[in-house]
Amino acid sequence: MPVKDAQFLLTMRELETFQLIGSSLSSKKIAEKLNISVKTVSAHKENIKRKLSVKSNYELLAQAVLYVSQA
Repeated sequence: MPVKDAQFLLTMRELETFQLIGSSLSSKKIAEKLNISVKTVSAHKENIKRKLSVKSNYELLAQAVLYVSQA
């Protein structure tokens, strides 16, 4: 799945989370920035991985960095 399609496949909150992952923020920092729990950030990450057909957290980070760099 091309990373550019993220904006069409993800909810707004998942997309915000994805962009913050691409900015190399930790789950804790993402949670603080979005005023949500770390557990919710983890749930968003799992949903993003499923929707973008990403298998690992490392691949998720790589795809998120690529997405942010293309913006």
